[in-house]
Amino acid sequence: MSTTINSSSDLRMAEIAEKVEHGERLTLEDGVYLYESDDLLTIGQMADKVNQRKNGKKVYFVQNMSLYFTNVCEEHCAFCHFRRDEGEAGAYTLTPDQMLEYVAQHYHPEMREFHISQGHNPHVPFEYYVDSLRTLKQHYPNVTIKAHTAAEIEFFSRLSGLSYKEVLQTLMEAGLETLPGGGAEILSDRYRKKMLLKDKASTQEWLDVHRTAHQLGMKTHATMLYGAVETLQERIEHMMLLRELQDETNGFLVFIPNSVQPASVNAGIKRRVPAFDELKTMAISRLMLDNFPHIKAYFINIGIKLTQLSFSFGASDAHGTIIQERISHAAGAQSPEGVTRDELVWLIKGAGRIPVERDTFYNEIKVY
Repeated sequence: MSTTINSSSDLRMAEIAEKVEHGERLTLEDGVYLYESDDLLTIGQMADKVNQRKNGKKVYFVQNMSLYFTNVCEEHCAFCHFRRDEGEAGAYTLTPDQMLEYVAQHYHPEMREFHISQGHNPHVPFEYYVDSLRTLKQHYPNVTIKAHTAAEIEFFSRLSGLSYKEVLQTLMEAGLETLPGGGAEILSDRYRKKMLLKDKASTQEWLDVHRTAHQLGMKTHATMLYGAVETLQERIEHMMLLRELQDETNGFLVFIPNSVQPASVNAGIKRRVPAFDELKTMAISRLMLDNFPHIKAYFINIGIKLTQLSFSFGASDAHGTIIQERISHAAGAQSPEGVTRDELVWLIKGAGRIPVERDTFYNEIKVY
């Protein structure tokens, strides 16, 4: 066995390392034990081994742009500082033409993905969301549209009276090609009862939307929003629910662990998820989600330097250029709102890894 066990590690850690060495699946108890351990370097070492088996030293990124059609939302999630009520100061709902004006200011020919995140706005009909995608696709046919979390799809189903399948098929006909992973938060009924309104997608509804998308041939993304009121066991159970669905459908492209942001960019260190926890979560995600191709280090939430370090803790994706991120920054993120391609290449090379520009579906565009 080549994995090094630090002197502070015990027999239990050695048993887990043996499993990792032989490609055996980790259990709930294994995952909780790793979270309770302070042996970060051994956990990271194991995650790096697993990642390099899958991806070598390659780290992927995409040239993308985040778009936000509306911040009006019927939900009142405890962690969200992006949403507004209709008529509230700062509330907005853009028309498709207004969004086209915004895109035109930032678009360049190498842009490969529009990542659309927004509120659950009940004051416009489902057709508004369909028309928004259709307009974007008509004007930018070569750009992949990644839009609408599973929670949004569940909301659209209630708004329109259509089934998940019918909602997805309607959006796919308009140009939708993949779902982002948001709305998952923590897939625990206890957590969701405490942190979300009852109308937001339940654990089973979130999973059912992605299952339906996978059955329609769509590849999707998965996230976990951690660092609030969830237990360590709930984090591992969240990963295991995703792992079970991936066993069933093989429809997930990547897992993105996102730490909760405080309400203000000036919030002190006590209000933020510790870097130790962020790196440990990255590594444990890689170890638990053995059937996921990629784990993403989302620099918006964990910062540039910690993203760079994450490539030695199991991460194989650096997200993308983004242009102007709003949701995490509305909640106090201290990272830049976007980065350039050259900065991403520098970031990855600086970690001793190989930068690979990709499209949404991890087809390689250029190896740097």
